[in-house]
Amino acid sequence: MINSSQVFFFSFTAYINSWGLTYLYFTVILILYAFIVFSNVLLIVVICMNRSLQEPMYMFLCSLFVNELYGSSGLFPFLLVQILSDLHIISAPLCLLQGFMVHSYGAVEFLNLAVVSYDRYLAICYPLQYNNKMTPKKIAVLIAVAWMYPLVAMSFMMTLIPVKLCGNQINKVYCDIHSVVKLACTESAITNIFGLTATFSTILVSLLLILYTYIKILVVCFSGSKQTRQKALNTCTPHLASILNFSFAGSFEISQSRFNMSFLPNVLRIFLSLYFLTAQPLFNPLMYGLKITLRKKRCAGIIGH
Repeated sequence: MINSSQVFFFSFTAYINSWGLTYLYFTVILILYAFIVFSNVLLIVVICMNRSLQEPMYMFLCSLFVNELYGSSGLFPFLLVQILSDLHIISAPLCLLQGFMVHSYGAVEFLNLAVVSYDRYLAICYPLQYNNKMTPKKIAVLIAVAWMYPLVAMSFMMTLIPVKLCGNQINKVYCDIHSVVKLACTESAITNIFGLTATFSTILVSLLLILYTYIKILVVCFSGSKQTRQKALNTCTPHLASILNFSFAGSFEISQSRFNMSFLPNVLRIFLSLYFLTAQPLFNPLMYGLKITLRKKRCAGIIGH
């Protein structure tokens, strides 16, 4: 007979002995989180306060930076508490909240990157019609879809999680929805099918749109002038780097949640799992921040002349 019960807390089993370095780990994580918050908030303020940056691309980047704050806030505060705790446990409501934030962050990130690629496609392939095609209404719709679809899908996913489970141990350093679902006494086909469908439809649609737009951009670059190629290189390099970085991190996280990855060392699994939630919030402000700084200097130079 299966012993099922309603779980009120979950226990993390992936935390390792810190060997007296607890406060060092805490300080490093706190500095990283402070840098993420500062850099992303700074870029959001810079974009909102500068008229020269009131363009569609920077509105989409602003949405991307907001998502970095959202995703990192779903990890770091919880992680900081766990590092200082002797017992690595979390209440069920907070675990589900963290799982919701982690999964929706990943989906919003992919869709935001797809939207940015679509914007670059219009700017490079249709420069004369760009302002007519990328209207304020379309900008608002694209940003809304990038956020609302994952949030609605995850909200529905939360209703499919079994109330009674046959365990409370999660072999990670943070909560994710699939780890909780795997604790169900009996496998739920509906939950697994919906989870897989929502995950792969988001990734597939995003990557197909990105692939299509970059094929079109490459065609224009090879048939265009040197100036066109240079413009495409300058605008697309940070975006391509961001896509590759997040695709690598996301592919490991999905593989780890769906398959048995116990053959990998525990430290490596922890690192790659955290990389999924920390790489983009650190990486994007540095890459796009440099681009925004150069744009501001260029605009200031034009105004000065």
